[in-house]
Amino acid sequence: MKFIILILLMLLIPLNDTMANDKMAEDHTLTLNEEEIKQYAYPFIGTPFINEDKLHYLIEDLNEKVYKDPINAEFDEMGEIIQEKSGIELDENKFNTLFRTSFYAGDDMEIEVPKQPIQPRVDSELLAEISVQEMGSFVTTFKQSNVERTHNIGLASEAINDYVVFPGERFSFNEVVGERTEERGYMRAPVIVKGELAEDIGGGICQVSSTLYNAVDLKGIQIVERYAHSRSVPYVPPGRDATVSWWGPDFVFENMYNQPILVRAKADDGKMIVTIYSSDRVEYASDE
Repeated sequence: MKFIILILLMLLIPLNDTMANDKMAEDHTLTLNEEEIKQYAYPFIGTPFINEDKLHYLIEDLNEKVYKDPINAEFDEMGEIIQEKSGIELDENKFNTLFRTSFYAGDDMEIEVPKQPIQPRVDSELLAEISVQEMGSFVTTFKQSNVERTHNIGLASEAINDYVVFPGERFSFNEVVGERTEERGYMRAPVIVKGELAEDIGGGICQVSSTLYNAVDLKGIQIVERYAHSRSVPYVPPGRDATVSWWGPDFVFENMYNQPILVRAKADDGKMIVTIYSSDRVEYASDE
């Protein structure tokens, strides 16, 4: 009975940090030695068994250590394409095989944690191909003297710039731009709340979503979700706006073309410009 209680108590001990001292070379290579591997055994006498819960936490921890986001190809300020970069993640299948083989082998063995590349969504070849034909464009203006609002418009424009929407894929403004917070650089600026002017974090980004809405108003783009402000706004004609809020309305559209579309957005010199591009082979499915 005491032996069983001892086992249960040891199972409740959280994953210790001995593995945090892995040998990490300048190329971020991680290794596990035999002593580190054997700590993931149940405290049974005789043939060892792997504690799968602890191994699961180990895999999560290793992936956090090696993970690196891929970077999509994009345009620089001169219009030249910046090459994409692959990301890195833990090769879980290979790691599981190596870990279990080493664990049950019982000899002096060291594992080099296996990694695999993560390919970016957009490479330079694709970006070059879908930036050929202009599909639509729209321009709105804003007062640069309103520094906070101008700043927010610039941040949201950068978030949607060079974004690629693949055939059949939906674009969500809130998902792509993300939450508008002070931590992410957004500032307090005028917004419309229930028909009244107020100030809130991220004020001004509705001009970005509204400009985008007018630019993607094309026969091959299906507007899935759009909401109008509770009062007219000065930067677009009546009924041509698209209000957004992190905890409320979103602007969503779906690409119905046979090719990806590219969103180019820029806020400069008092102008908010959104232009939509695609391949010279772009077609709307209903035209076939």
